[in-house]
Parts: sequence; C-alpha cells; structure tokens
Amino acid sequence: MIASFFMYLSFSISGSFTHLIRDNEKSGFLNLVTRYLSGEAQHVEWSKIQTPTDDVVVPYDNLAPLSEDPAETKKLLDKLVVLKLNGGLGTTMGCTGPKSVIEVRNGLTFLDLIVKQIEALNTKYGCTVPLLLMNSFNTHDDTSKIVEKYSNSNIEIHTFNQSQYPRLVIEDFAPLPCKGNAGKDGWNPPGHGDVFPSLMNSGKLDALLAKGKEYVFVANSDNLGAVVDLKILNHLVQNNNEYCMEVTPKTLADVKGGTLISYDGKVQLLEIAQVPDQHVNEFKSIEKFKIFNTNNLWVNLKAVKRLVEADALKMEIIPNPKEVDGTKVLQLETAAGAAIRFFDRAIGANVPRSRFLPVKASSDLLLVQSDLYTLTDDGYVIRNPARANPSNPSIELGPEFKKVASFLSRFNSIPSIIELDSLKVTGDVYFGAGITLKGNVTINAKSGEKLEIPDGAVIANKDVNGPADI
Repeated sequence: MIASFFMYLSFSISGSFTHLIRDNEKSGFLNLVTRYLSGEAQHVEWSKIQTPTDDVVVPYDNLAPLSEDPAETKKLLDKLVVLKLNGGLGTTMGCTGPKSVIEVRNGLTFLDLIVKQIEALNTKYGCTVPLLLMNSFNTHDDTSKIVEKYSNSNIEIHTFNQSQYPRLVIEDFAPLPCKGNAGKDGWNPPGHGDVFPSLMNSGKLDALLAKGKEYVFVANSDNLGAVVDLKILNHLVQNNNEYCMEVTPKTLADVKGGTLISYDGKVQLLEIAQVPDQHVNEFKSIEKFKIFNTNNLWVNLKAVKRLVEADALKMEIIPNPKEVDGTKVLQLETAAGAAIRFFDRAIGANVPRSRFLPVKASSDLLLVQSDLYTLTDDGYVIRNPARANPSNPSIELGPEFKKVASFLSRFNSIPSIIELDSLKVTGDVYFGAGITLKGNVTINAKSGEKLEIPDGAVIANKDVNGPADI
C-alpha cells in the first residue's frame, strides 16, 4: 500500500494533483497517510487505565476563584480568542450552506447568537475578544458573504480555511483526484484535529500572538452551551495550564462519547474506537467512566505554535469510509480532543451540563425552541428554572421531521414541555398551537393517515394512535 501510494504521488507531481493541494498542506497530508499506512496506532493497555483525580479533572466548583474587579476581567478577556469550528454543512437537517446559519430561535442563527455574546463582552468590559471561524472548502464562500452583515458590530471576525486533503481510493490507495475526480467530491477536510496546523498555516496564529493573545477557546458552532466562561480562563492563567478539555457527567445518551483517563502519568482522551471489544460495555458504563468530552477546548496559543513547529501533534487517526460515485474511498481525520496528551499541565474541567447543548437534529431544535429555554438580549440560551428535572426530556422524532423546513411546517407553535420526560413521534403528525406535553408521551400516526393534535391539547403520560386517544 505504501509503495502504491507513493507511486501515484510521484506520478502526479507534474500533473494536476499537486497544484490543487496547498504547499503548506502537502507535508501534513503525506505525514497523515504515511502514519496510517505504517499501521501506527496507539494501543491502550486496559490494566494501566486510571480514573483521573480532582487535580487532573477539576470539578467546576474547585476552579480558582474569579476577581470581581472589572479591570481584572478586562485583562483576562484581552488574552482570549474565540474560535468556532464552522466546517460543517447543514445537509443532515435539510439545509444548504454552513450549519451555523440555521435559525435556532427568534429568527437568530447560531452565528448571530455567537456574535451577540462576544459583542456584549467587548462592550461591557471594553475588551477586544475576536471571533475566528475555521471553515472548510465547503463553507468558506458562503461564510465570507454572511459575515459581512456583522461589519458594524463591536467585534473583529476573522475566517480561515482548514486543510483540504484528497480522499483515498480503498482499492489501491490512490488519491481520488489522480483518477480524474478533482471536484469537491475528491477531497475532504481532515477533521477538527486540523485546527492547530491550520491556525498556524493561515498566519492567524502569529498575528494573534503579536496582539498579546494567549488562549483560544475552541468549540463547535452548533453547541449553544459553549459560551465564554471566565472562571475556566482564569484558572488556566493562574495555573499555567496549556490545555483544558471541558467534560460533563455522562448520561445513558452519551455512552459512546470519549472520556478522559490518566495513563502513563498523563491525562488523555479515550475514544470507543480504542477500546478492546471485551471492554466496550465497561467503557459505556456510567458508573466507571462518568464523564465525556464536550469538545469545548481551551488551549494556550504559544504551546500550539511550539508543538506544530515541532510536528509533535500526532493524534490518533480516524479512518472514515465513504462512497463517491460508486467508488469506495477513505478519508483520514483527527480530533482536536486527542491532542490533550501532548500539552504540558493539561487538565479537564468537569463543567455543568448546561455547557453542552448541541443541536444535531430536529429533536434538539424542538428542545431549544420550546419553553424549556429562554433567550437573553446578549444571545445566551438559558434553561428555564421552572423545570424540576435536571435532565432534558428524551425526544425522538420520525423521519418526517428530519429536515428543518418539514419540522417547522408540522408545528403551529412549539408545545410546552416543561413537565415532559419523553416524547416519541412517528408518522404524518401535525401539532396545533398551545399544546402541552407532560410525562411520557408517544404519538403514532397510522400508515397512510394524517394525525393532527388540536390547539390547546394537554397530553400527559399517554399513547396517542388516533384522534380518539387525545
């Protein structure tokens, strides 16, 4: 395989392939492929895994106390950069363009809310927290146009692209563009682990360091809970921690999420793909592995520069199989959370669940658009204190609700779900206005029939299979 790959590569040096990949990405691509083909893997010895202590995964309440002096807060914020991972499209939810421009609440998009939050901080404290958006080649053009509407806001917005690597044909490991597919389908962004070299290659890292910036807060653009937290930033500055991963208590819905462990004297991320088959059920247990990675990361910028320059960030490779026009291909990716073991004095912070509020599907959209949450003027999505249960309801919507447009067309207004524990909806179901759902509710429209839930209906602990059940 290695010989085959380099044969294709040498053949295409003078051809169309190499001019399509940027010079500063070639070495990264070659490095990633060579590591994969050599069989390099990080083997975890199960017996050596230890549960991290509170010094390694710090409980939120144990973080260093925060000064109440606004001048000290400004000093802290002037060290900070917010970076949102903005490479994903909204295709899963039936939208075109970057996922960050899906409307979340009150006509505002993810990006609108992010800008409002940072702008409010800059205005309140007189600081200059910039927003960086890491785009992929899929989202770059659209995002560049979209950010123009914020030109008069009290915030600097910078965009840069993550790397663009060729997909590899599984049959002979040739780069797909070498076989004539040089369009977008021939390429892939190599995962969010690429954020560190791309920040460096774009020139943004050196520019930020020159402005005195010290830490970057990295988060997914679709996580509404990923807001600037001064307590975490202050703790890192006080203790010279180069890296912090926010983790939160695991529920049964999170059993596949990566977790932090102590291993060979260091903190590192353990993903389910690294777990031996005989220990998978143990990994999924919420008794032994009680926390999972939110992908909210705080990283020291000087440390990023040091490690990227030394080519020291060799995160575990995630092979992601795909199919393009009937050809089976592989795209190689890495995850930013796996970088934790390369940084000095790296820690986890065990944060409240409120800091993990991703919107991955229409069921999540139902949660955040309901009376379970409110939206502040500063762009923060806040949970309604009237909800007694600390957990959110479990919501499962059928394929008829998958696309955002279809989802919205099926609700005259979003039901009240303050007292809801679980909801499962299947079939051709429509909701009227002013509906209240409580307890455990199942709504199932019979095949070929339309089921309309009338205005003002109150459904509590009930299975609804037709109008007579309401």
